[in-house]
Parts: sequence; structure tokens; C-alpha cells
Amino acid sequence: MAINYETDTISAIATPFGTGAIGIIRMSGGKSFEICEKIFSKKLVPMKIMYGQIRDEGEMIDEAVVLPYKAPTGYTGEDAVEIQCHGGINIIKKILQLTYKYGARPAERGEFTKRAFLNGKMDLSKAEAVADVIHAKTMKFAVKSASNLSGKLSQKISEIYQMLFDILSKIIAAVDFPEDVAEPEYSYLEEKLQAVIAEIKKVSAFSKSSDVLRQGVKVAIAGKPNVGKSSLFNALLNFERAIVTDTAGTTRDAIREMLDIDGIPVTIIDTAGLRDEKEADKIEKIGMDFTKKCIDESDAVLFLFDSQTGMTDVDKEIFKLTNGKPCLKIATKFDLSGKKFDDCINISSATGENIDNLKEEIKNLVCSNLEEETEFITNERQQNCLDKALMSCEAALEGVQREELQDLISIDVKTALLQLGEIRGEVVTDDILNNIFEHFCIGK
Repeated sequence: MAINYETDTISAIATPFGTGAIGIIRMSGGKSFEICEKIFSKKLVPMKIMYGQIRDEGEMIDEAVVLPYKAPTGYTGEDAVEIQCHGGINIIKKILQLTYKYGARPAERGEFTKRAFLNGKMDLSKAEAVADVIHAKTMKFAVKSASNLSGKLSQKISEIYQMLFDILSKIIAAVDFPEDVAEPEYSYLEEKLQAVIAEIKKVSAFSKSSDVLRQGVKVAIAGKPNVGKSSLFNALLNFERAIVTDTAGTTRDAIREMLDIDGIPVTIIDTAGLRDEKEADKIEKIGMDFTKKCIDESDAVLFLFDSQTGMTDVDKEIFKLTNGKPCLKIATKFDLSGKKFDDCINISSATGENIDNLKEEIKNLVCSNLEEETEFITNERQQNCLDKALMSCEAALEGVQREELQDLISIDVKTALLQLGEIRGEVVTDDILNNIFEHFCIGK
């Protein structure tokens, strides 16, 4: 991202495309006020909400509210302006083009937040939390991400960093001034390093829960044709998403919808029924291949069989395809058969019987190895830094237990500090920054 942060002024639409009551264009950079005053009917007063007209060479384009921020206030820490106009897409695009006409350039993905980071308005963990809040698939993950935005993860990393820094300071002081400062006792270093390792593990313990809350899990519904897969799919979603008929082979393709089950984003996949390929036409065979692929790629499977017939040999062959994946065995059409099967969940999609219990079982199935309450939300980059920091601390601890030269031990401690610093953005490369912010939306 080749950008001159001292002179460039950027501009972008900050609200979703489409028709709405309000649309927002935001600018950031040294020329924000100058550009805005060329198209706005009033002279800007920093930190004062202003109402006026947006004009193009004297012609009124729209009425708007303008919010001017003088550096270092505002989101980016630079001079910045937000223009709130009516939400018609043509109006918004016209005003955006006017900002370009008078000297702004289009903002790149995440560039406003990137500038906030570079200008010291937030550390890197908070910047990443912005993206998590925006892209959260459930309210639970949004709330958890907001805790990082307020600094929960950053504060914990800072505490661990300071613990390590204190250890390093005592070692370096003794190495640099051996006549004046005594080396810290190895028992002291062992105790302190064990405490640091425990704190790192405490944060890392929630990595799997973080991944599930962020990315969700995929659950495939599998079974014979006409066994009730699409009916269950609709019942779980609580609306008619899939076509349901008495004709076998109605579902030809995999249909996916996201379901929020107690804060866990679960993608439910309705699949084509599996049967002897000799009985299926060409299109249905393709659908059956998709079904097998969905089962292979899913995190868990809902295996259905008809309670009216019980588990047939065909059902047993289909069940083998789950291949040891987390699986719930479900007997359908209980309202028609009245039969209950042991070690199964007996449901009726028509009456809704046991559907709520099934949702609870799905949650238990996909969350069986997760922490009950996720204290810290981390992403893959942060988890990788924590893993490397942990390895360095454990190497330092082994050196302490062998009573190696403390100058050598300090190398591992320094490495751990660098990894923790990377989480907050104190030590970070352009490649890492670009990789983080390219996943943001334009305008944020």
C-alpha cells in the first residue's frame, strides 16, 4: 500500500450501498476541511455539527449534516470530516465524486482504521477487533469482540509483557553491571517464568472457542431421499427455505443457511438424498456427489432415518459415510409412526416436536470441547504470536532449570517479548499490516 500519510486525503462511502434514510461519506487527511468547504455551503468549525447544502459549482446537490474533526480528535487522529446526506445511492456517489474532484483519493480497504493505528489512536489488537465487530455472525461474538475493542486483550497482553520485561531487566542489569548488580536467583527466574507461561496459556486456552465463534461450524443433514431432510432444514430455520414434496429426489443441490444457536454460528446444509445410483437420473447423481462432499467437509452431521421403517440396510450404509465425525442420529416423522428409538433424537418437523431439544443437542455436539465462557477472543495471527511467545518462554524456563548463563536465557526472553509486541503492533511489518487491513471493508 504505497501511501504518503502526510499529504494524502482519502475519501469513501461509510454506509452500505442501497437506498436508506442516511448515507455517510467520510474523509481523512490534511485537506479534508479544504475539500469539504469547496462543496459545503458553510465554513467548517472544528467539533461543531453543522447543517447546510452540498453544492457543485453553485448547483445544490443535497442538504447534509457535516461533522468536522480536528486532529488528533476523531477516529483516525487526523483532520477528518463526515458528511451525512440522504441515503439515495446516486446522491452518495455524486458527493463522493465531488470529494475526488477537489483533491481526495479513494480510500483503500481498512485505510481509516490503519491510519488510526499508525497515528496511535489504537493498538493493533483493537484495530483487528473493529473488523471482528463488523463481521460478527452472531451477537455473542459481536459482544466478545467489543471487549477487545475496549482493550481487554490489549490490557492482558500488556500485563504479560510487563512481567517478562521485569525479568529481562533484572538479567540485563546484572550482565551489564556485574560489579554493582547481583544476578537474580535461578529460583526467582523459575517462579516468574512459570507465572508468565501460565498467563499465556490462560489466553491461548480460548483459541478454539474464538475460532468457532468467529467462523462458525458446518453441519450437514444426510439421509435417504424423502426421509425429511428438507422438512427438518425448514423447521430449524423456522421458515420455508427448501422445497418439500412427497417426490423422492426433490433436493438436487446443497442449500446452506446460517443459524444462530445460542451465539454459535451454525451453517446448516440441506443435501440431496442418497440412494442406489441406478435409481437416480444424471442431475440427481451430481447432487449425491455434492452430498458426499458436504459430509466430508462438514464439522458435524445430522443423520436422518424414517421412524416408520426404522434403520434399513441402506440407512446403515449412509451412516457409514459419516466416518466417525461428530454425529446425531435422528428418527424423523414421529407424528406419523408414534415409534420412539433409543439412542436417537425422535422428532417431528411437521409438529415441531423435539426441534428445540435438537438445537440444544447440536450446540452440545459442536461445542463439546469448547470453554463454557470465552474470556479472551483471539484470531489466527494473535494465536500464532502467543504460541511462539510460549515456546520461547518454555525454552527460557528450561535454561533456568539447567542454570545456564543468564545472558543466553535473556535471548529467549527477548524473543518472547517481540512476539507479544507483535500482537499489539509494536513490532510489525508492512506485509502483516496489509494482510490485516485488506480484510476490512472500504470506508472503515
